[in-house]
Amino acid sequence: MSDPIIEASEKGWIAQHREQYLKDPEKGHMWDSTIGGGPGPLPTLLLTTTGRKSGKQSVMPLLYGKVDGGYAIIASKGGAPKHPGWYHNIKAQGKVGTQVAADVFQANTRVATGTEREAIWNQMVAMYPPFASYKTAAGDREIPVVVLEPIR
Repeated sequence: MSDPIIEASEKGWIAQHREQYLKDPEKGHMWDSTIGGGPGPLPTLLLTTTGRKSGKQSVMPLLYGKVDGGYAIIASKGGAPKHPGWYHNIKAQGKVGTQVAADVFQANTRVATGTEREAIWNQMVAMYPPFASYKTAAGDREIPVVVLEPIR
């Protein structure tokens, strides 16, 4: 069975969303998640990381949830067996560029564990139900829940 998120990303929706977000942050902030089986418009942020091997900057639009002290993102990669590249980059650098609507800031990153991870995971699945099927598709890989803590 094919994954609509991965198929759509191959057609450039990620690049289109990123461009729209950078041009018009208020409009780009909300993403129509129906393309991936979601309930409709959901909030996204832009995550800027530096490649741990390439040294190049990468900007990725990601769904987020508000959590105590910041924002949570899910390193699901559509349920793929390996973590997304941006996750490896944040593990290597710890600090990332973040944009939520028009608010641009640096953030420290950490991976949630235990009951905090479970609570955030459940919050994110309630917001975007396809995360639950990604968990199944990922097999033995535990999908990381990352907390972004703004540096102000």
